[in-house]
Amino acid sequence: MDKVSDLMTRGVRTLTPEDTMLQAAQAMEALDVGSLPVCDDDRLVGMVTDRDLVLRGIAQGYTPENTRLDGLITRQVQCCHEDDAVDEVLQQMRDAGIRRMPVLDRDERLVGILTLGDVAAKTESPQAGEALAEISQPARPDRSGQSRASGTAGGGTAEDPSQQLSS
Repeated sequence: MDKVSDLMTRGVRTLTPEDTMLQAAQAMEALDVGSLPVCDDDRLVGMVTDRDLVLRGIAQGYTPENTRLDGLITRQVQCCHEDDAVDEVLQQMRDAGIRRMPVLDRDERLVGILTLGDVAAKTESPQAGEALAEISQPARPDRSGQSRASGTAGGGTAEDPSQQLSS
């Protein structure tokens, strides 16, 4: 049975609560990732995602250059330990609907990230594929309350809804 430490990515780029939305977005772009751990020294205090930046930041009118991450991060983060069994952590990820999990040592210091991609690339475990399939079910948002004013930006169409074909 593989341990998390056998498969995790080490040397993870982190941000601090004092970093700005702009710095987070630039780091995500440079690394081609959608989330990063936020740490105070080597202690995990939360995660910030591209979604956090958009919905908790930009959509609320905050300026990326001046807004610190402290008020935008998700503080209740699912974590695992480096000596945990991968199969158990995959089940946690499946249950929580997440693709990546910060890895802590027994002193609660961030030492890496375990992603479904790490597991899929470094093992022959079918569990990674199964977990990814479950987590990646497409969302079907309820747009019945969308106004025509929201147009395509709200997921609707700019056309007259009475002229749309029903499926």
